[in-house]
Amino acid sequence: MVDKCKDSGADLVMCQWGFDDEANHLLLQKDMPAVRWVGGVELELLAIATGARIIPRFEELSPEKLGVAGSITEIEFGTTSDRMLKVEDCPTSKTVTIFVRGGNKMIVDEAKRSIHDAICVVRNLIRDNRIVYGGGSAEISCSLALKEEAEKIEGLEQYGVRAFADALESVPMALASNGGLDAIPTVSEVRRAQIAEKNPHLGVDVLRVGTLDMKEQHVFETLKGNSNSSSWPHKL
Repeated sequence: MVDKCKDSGADLVMCQWGFDDEANHLLLQKDMPAVRWVGGVELELLAIATGARIIPRFEELSPEKLGVAGSITEIEFGTTSDRMLKVEDCPTSKTVTIFVRGGNKMIVDEAKRSIHDAICVVRNLIRDNRIVYGGGSAEISCSLALKEEAEKIEGLEQYGVRAFADALESVPMALASNGGLDAIPTVSEVRRAQIAEKNPHLGVDVLRVGTLDMKEQHVFETLKGNSNSSSWPHKL
């Protein structure tokens, strides 16, 4: 079995179900390092990235079913000498692995959540590259427009429109509160400034830069993400 691996042209063996020390010794004698235990999902991802085929039987092993990688190295990190394999320069893969480490599980989970949010923003921009300015400026602008439109509606329907307009302002209120600002005066100031300057880009200055103009601060969010968050309550 070791000779079949060598004759096929392989120079590294990865196995899902493992093998004993004798097989590992024989493989090393043939200058073929091996990884005994590789998870099923990881093995499939490796096969996709390197262009290899997963071989259930040695009789099916052939050079055409081997994968290619530019380098496979073992790296060691941390005070506990944790080890991992790094596979790079795969010809058929455009994926990137992000390795997250932290002092405790809470920090790692928070980092993973932040990375996931950032990836979702990029995904939304790829699907639709239109943006709106952040800081709650879009919500306040929409709220003002809805309140103005509510004046033209007769009957009880105008109260529903006004209620939805008020609900939109909960976004900048929460943003101001989370930023350590006094929410009600802060949002009132932004609303007044938008009306006076007729500038829909004015939002909550959470970073305390000194300007309410989110365009100047380069604070924006995707139109798709913003419209989804506004439309879900309306659908409910």
